[in-house]
Amino acid sequence: MVAMQAQEYAMSKWAIGLRLNNVTDADVEKAFNDGQILRTHLLRPTWHFATPEDIRWLLELTAPRIRKAMAYYERELELDSKLFNKCNDIIGKALTGGHHLTRLELSDLFQNNGISLNGRQMGHVMMNAEMDCLVCSGRREGKQFTYALFDERASTAISIAKDEALLLLAERYFTSRGPATLKDFSVWSGLTITDAKKAGAMLDSKVFTKEVFDGNEYLLKGKH
Repeated sequence: MVAMQAQEYAMSKWAIGLRLNNVTDADVEKAFNDGQILRTHLLRPTWHFATPEDIRWLLELTAPRIRKAMAYYERELELDSKLFNKCNDIIGKALTGGHHLTRLELSDLFQNNGISLNGRQMGHVMMNAEMDCLVCSGRREGKQFTYALFDERASTAISIAKDEALLLLAERYFTSRGPATLKDFSVWSGLTITDAKKAGAMLDSKVFTKEVFDGNEYLLKGKH
């Protein structure tokens, strides 16, 4: 699935469980707390589940588009790179060594360091830290979500070149969600239609076939 939307946490756990045999809610919760499943902002963006192996290249591929979308709101909220860097420094020091902290705990740390942020500002500061591959999800503390240091939580994460990432994302998308159009892929991924078409052109035609239905061209894996 490469990435699964996880905005509503309880429902997104069901999305995983329904695709597996003999798996309980407790099994999925344990996998999340153990870091086998990570949660961060990806793609469009919204919260998504991803594996530690995939999370870095997914972020690096989609973060530039996310940053462009965030830029207007950051100006409105009077947030800039100087503030982000200062907050990142505080976050990095606080989480190093396996510490997992809630958003409220991090907000208190900022306050103690002379940085007062409202809820919207805090959300953007933390999303920026996610885009920087500084933080991702940590284990839950009761019903509260925490942040953990990205490099400690996703030590197996890899970086790959953009074209390779585009192709890999397209392969995984059309394998798990096809038949679908390139426009479907663009909307789901948050990538430009230009990048979506580029990814589609790189797909192996012996593996992924094209079918026209009602005037739209669909890609799917294998022949049907």
